Amino acid sequence: MFSRTTTIISRRTAAPRLSAFHDGRTMSQKTLFQAIKEDHEEMYEYHDQYERAQDRNDVDAQARWARQLTWEIARHAVGEEIVVYPLMERHLGAKGKELADHDREEHLQVKEELYKLEQLQPGTEEYHALMTKMMATLHHHNDDEEIKDLPLLEPNIGEDASKQAAQSFKTTKKFVPTRSHPSAPNQPPLETFVGFLTAPIDKLKDMFAQFPTAEEKEEAKQELEGRDHDAKAGRNKDRAGPE
Repeated sequence: MFSRTTTIISRRTAAPRLSAFHDGRTMSQKTLFQAIKEDHEEMYEYHDQYERAQDRNDVDAQARWARQLTWEIARHAVGEEIVVYPLMERHLGAKGKELADHDREEHLQVKEELYKLEQLQPGTEEYHALMTKMMATLHHHNDDEEIKDLPLLEPNIGEDASKQAAQSFKTTKKFVPTRSHPSAPNQPPLETFVGFLTAPIDKLKDMFAQFPTAEEKEEAKQELEGRDHDAKAGRNKDRAGPE
């Protein structure tokens, strides 16, 4: 009724209630920047696992990690649209609205590409090409948040408010849709209403969808502990070009 979804039947278990790697109980001690960056690192780890599965021609593993990646991106995007972007508009004035509108446009592009991915078959050249394109869009968007948006927002709201926003962000992610909804509105209050209303249906459908096994997630968790993407350094390297 509110969005387009697809269902992949599998014997795998449903998506975990919380992030596969990070315990939401500790989020009150983290700032909004730390919470957002933590999510970005998870996305990159999930994609790395997908790439490794692609390199060894393991189509089943590709599907599992792509599904996990989609799950995280969809929740992260709607969480930002409900919690983070309204803060930018409220505290940064016209500049905040400009940044938030730009971020929403990039979210829509990623959501549309994720929706297209769900219509394709993992293991095909078309699927892998679209996955690569989507991740390039996502990486650019995430880097902008870490380099421009959040460093501008956090000094304007203060550390305490930043930590409260981080907790709200993580709490909101527990209730928002677990799939990509490109046709859903992307601004509160409609985003909140539609997101919360569609979440139970999505979670039921996810009971039949593919996700990585507990063992696979544990291996990825160990790798994630040493991951720390430097968005600004990466952006500067891209501008410099190949050595």
